[in-house]
Amino acid sequence: MIIERLVVGPFQTNCYVVGDAATLEGAVIDPGGDSRHILDVIEHLGLHVQLVINTHGHVDHIAANADVLQETGAQLAIHADDAAMLTDPLRSLSVFLGKFRPSPAASKYLVDGQDVAIGQTTLRVLHVPGHSPGGIGLWCAIDGAVFCGDTLFRLGIGRFDLPGGNGKVLLDSIRSKLLILPDQTIVYPGHGPQTTIGFERLNNPYLT
Repeated sequence: MIIERLVVGPFQTNCYVVGDAATLEGAVIDPGGDSRHILDVIEHLGLHVQLVINTHGHVDHIAANADVLQETGAQLAIHADDAAMLTDPLRSLSVFLGKFRPSPAASKYLVDGQDVAIGQTTLRVLHVPGHSPGGIGLWCAIDGAVFCGDTLFRLGIGRFDLPGGNGKVLLDSIRSKLLILPDQTIVYPGHGPQTTIGFERLNNPYLT
């Protein structure tokens, strides 16, 4: 799997441009800003982006949805429990960002356990609420990678003091959906550096 990490927007969000090397079909995970940069990377990689996936509906993960969708013709996917955040500036917190092009509504709703095909690459949807009600991770078993949005960070976890957040639910999600993955699984978080499941299991102060 092709994985290109871009740090975008005022909140330094990790956006991931991913693709299948055999077919060059691609997806964009969490286009949180700097749409021109994202589109330039897509073009450089030669990918045909079929899908934009939001791991959750906060503004720093959806801010460039509209531009990327318009330029690529892709569909937009999110968990149904966060879908209303896309078009509601209060729920997405975009009202606090100032100038912001609203996201279109989702064209696909993702559910726990669903397999999303990117060419010959498969991403398994993991519903991991707690940071937000509809937070998801995307696990690629073959490549040993999980894109987990703002659920789990290197030596940290997502905040749960925003509307819809719940600390107990967040920890339950991490333990039941992420920590059961193989230790060598690379964690691609919504902010900050990548880590592994094994490292977080042993060292994350919120989990030990």
